[in-house]
Amino acid sequence: METDSCNVDVTSGSKDPDLVSRSARPEGTLVKVNGVEVGGEAIVVMAGPCAVESEEQLAETARLVSSAGATLLRGGAFKPRTSPYSFQGLGVEGLEMLARAREATGLAVVSEVMDTRQVETVARYADMLQIGSRNMQNFPLLKEAGNSSMPILLKRGMMATIDEYLHAAEYVLSHGNPNIILCERGIRTFETSTRYTLDLNAIPILKERTHLPVIVDPSHGTGLRDLVPTMAKASIAAGADGLLMEVHHHPEEALCDGSQSLFPEQFATLMTDLEKIAAAVGRSIHKL
Repeated sequence: METDSCNVDVTSGSKDPDLVSRSARPEGTLVKVNGVEVGGEAIVVMAGPCAVESEEQLAETARLVSSAGATLLRGGAFKPRTSPYSFQGLGVEGLEMLARAREATGLAVVSEVMDTRQVETVARYADMLQIGSRNMQNFPLLKEAGNSSMPILLKRGMMATIDEYLHAAEYVLSHGNPNIILCERGIRTFETSTRYTLDLNAIPILKERTHLPVIVDPSHGTGLRDLVPTMAKASIAAGADGLLMEVHHHPEEALCDGSQSLFPEQFATLMTDLEKIAAAVGRSIHKL
C-alpha cells in the first residue's frame, strides 16, 4: 500500500521535540536580553506601543513605562495587519526611533520581524526579535532566526496547539539559537466577547514540558484594556516569567490597537499591583 510522505503522524505530539523538552535542561533556561535575564526569579515586564508612530509618541511612552518599572520597550516598526489599508509601520525609521528611546531610557528593545530579509536589519537596532502569531509557522523565518545569535520572542499562533508551538521553537533551537522566549497571546475560539481567548492553561503546561522561559501578552489575549490588568495578574499567579503589554500615551489616538492599550496611569497602578502578586508566589518584579 502506497503512503504519502506528507501525511501527518498523529502520534508526533506524544513526545516533545528533543531540544525544547524540559528533560534536555531540567534546571530551565535563562535568556539574557541586553543584560536583563528572563526565566529567573524576577518577572520581566515588556511594555510600549503596538506600533511606533512618531518620535514624540515613542519617546513619551518609553519614558512613562520606564518610570513605572518596565525593563524592556516593545514597539513595532514592521506591522502585519489584516487589512492592506491599515497602518503598516514606519520601517527603518521606526527602528531608529526605538534605538534613540533605548539610549534615553536604558530600556532594552524588542521589535517584530515579518520576513527573512528583515532579520539582519531589525537586529541592528533591537535587542530581541519578535516572531508574531501569524509567522509562528513561517519555517524559513524560524530557520533564519535560528541562524541568528539574537534573543527570539516567539509568539504562539492564534490557532496553534501547544505541540505545534513547541515544534516551531524546535526549528529555532535546531539551527543553533538557544535564546528563545515563548509568549502565550491568546487563541481563536468560538468566544466573541474578547478578541482572543487567553489560554492561561498554557503557562503551567509549557513550564512543565519545556525549559524555555514563558511570558504572556494579555493585551492581544483579550483585546480590551480593562481586562488586561486582571489577566496580567492571573498570568503571574499561574507562573509566567514575564508580561508583554501595550501602553500608549494617548490610546484614543493610536494608529494600531488603541482599544487594548493601557493608559499610562493604568500601567503604573498595575505595576504596583504586580509586585504584590509576585511576592505572593515567591517572586519579584525586575527593575532597572
